Amino acid sequence: MEASALKIPFQPRKIIFITFSGLIILFLLLLSWYTVNEGERGILLRYGKIVKVAEPGLGFKIPFIEGVEKISIRNQAVVYQGLQAYSRDQQPAQMTVSVSFHIPPSEAGAVYTTYNTIDALKDRLIVRQLPTQLENVFGQYTAISAVQDRTRLVQDLQNAMRKAIVGPVVIDGVQIENIDFSDAYEKSIEDRMKAEVAIATRKQNLETEKIQAQIAITQAQAEAESKLAAAKAEAETIRLKGAAEAEAIRLRGEALRDNPNLIALTTAERWNGKLPDTMIPGGTVPFISTK
Repeated sequence: MEASALKIPFQPRKIIFITFSGLIILFLLLLSWYTVNEGERGILLRYGKIVKVAEPGLGFKIPFIEGVEKISIRNQAVVYQGLQAYSRDQQPAQMTVSVSFHIPPSEAGAVYTTYNTIDALKDRLIVRQLPTQLENVFGQYTAISAVQDRTRLVQDLQNAMRKAIVGPVVIDGVQIENIDFSDAYEKSIEDRMKAEVAIATRKQNLETEKIQAQIAITQAQAEAESKLAAAKAEAETIRLKGAAEAEAIRLRGEALRDNPNLIALTTAERWNGKLPDTMIPGGTVPFISTK
């Protein structure tokens, strides 16, 4: 009885030890694996030193000795509001600028080594460079040209940012979301635009009047030319008619000259055989030879 009584208390201790050991092993197993999602790279650290850059998928690490930090390589965009700059004609403007960027997969380790986090990279590279480059580029434009040629302004700013930022990051694009000038200047621009529209409208009206006047001149010239042509035709008709009559008279004259008795013959042909009913005193009676 005494021997069996001494062995019983050891059974619960063994069970507790085995259970506890199993829980520890399970806990260590849970801590020994990790996953990296698509669009990320895992930085495997051993006592703070980079061991490797893990690709997406399942990986294993030594619990309590190794750890994993994740760096996103997805495209990211940040928006900066209230950035101030002066144009070439000394007009102040407040702008909202967005910058999109991404970390190349091969540079994930360099990002962690140099900046530790992407937020730190943004603060040290993008945030520091953007105001300076915006001032330099915007200062090359007048206020009006900055608005009218906004596409080229954005392209110049994007090129300046890409040239200025040297590091493990790629600037995908830069956009100027908004440009705000002072109220007084915007009012002056509005008045100037209204004046330009009025001038353009007046020019268009003048061009219309010129065209209408040209049409009227053309129509008048056409009408005058038509009348002139009609007059010339009428004159030519009269000339031809006169020439024809003159030619007829000439031919008659030649006929009379060549035939003296033509007049008497014509008279006889036209006489109806009757003597006049009345005679003028001292007048002669028409006589026709019967030969």
